[in-house]
Amino acid sequence: MTVPNQSLLGSPPTGERLAKRIAAMLACSRREAEQYIAGGWVRVDGKVVEEPQFRVHQHKVEVDRDASLIGDGAVTLLLHKPADCSDAAPALALLRADRQMTNDPSGVRLLKRHFDGLISLVPLETGASGLLVFSQDWRVLRKLNEDAELMEHEIIVEVRGTVDAQALARLNQGMSKDGLALPRVRASINSSNETSCKLRFALKGAHPGLLAYLCQRLDLHILAMKRLRIGRLAMSQLPVGQWRYLQSHERF
Repeated sequence: MTVPNQSLLGSPPTGERLAKRIAAMLACSRREAEQYIAGGWVRVDGKVVEEPQFRVHQHKVEVDRDASLIGDGAVTLLLHKPADCSDAAPALALLRADRQMTNDPSGVRLLKRHFDGLISLVPLETGASGLLVFSQDWRVLRKLNEDAELMEHEIIVEVRGTVDAQALARLNQGMSKDGLALPRVRASINSSNETSCKLRFALKGAHPGLLAYLCQRLDLHILAMKRLRIGRLAMSQLPVGQWRYLQSHERF
């Protein structure tokens, strides 16, 4: 739990700044003290405080024994976007502490600043659910932007009724629009029942509207669409509406 900003509580600015107290305690520079605080290593009366300007007086101030200025840099968050989030803006609102995946395997310590300056990457089709990426990390931003057309996406599209062999063949043979060839896809039947069929698509690059257009051309009525994977990174067991940190070993 994090101590709320004192200004929000109407507390007068008495006492000394937390950064000044930490600098004296650790015999370090004010800048280093601010980094320890922003890194979530400092507790005031047993609660984490991440604001260097927080005022302390007769408070008990502690620094975690594992405190370090190494790591805890820019992060990337992976969200299982629900279908009812129309675009990245409402999806961004789901990136809160109470929406973090239980037993997030990353081991990253959640900090307030991890929710600042996040950029949404690799858009989904309108109305689609599935893997969405938000990042502060310039390396991830560059990778997903520069290699966008080379990165394969895996998407499940559920359509009404059945899909016959002829329709499947047309999807795999490629189509054109206004005389121009559309991006090629690889399609296969993932599962089917009496009322619907789930198609598995693999295609390189994010092409919003493409799968909807291909299905429309074949008179396939889309019931749902979900992105499972971007490049080498799969959504796996991430629950709907929850997020987790990108792990240090994971790559797109």
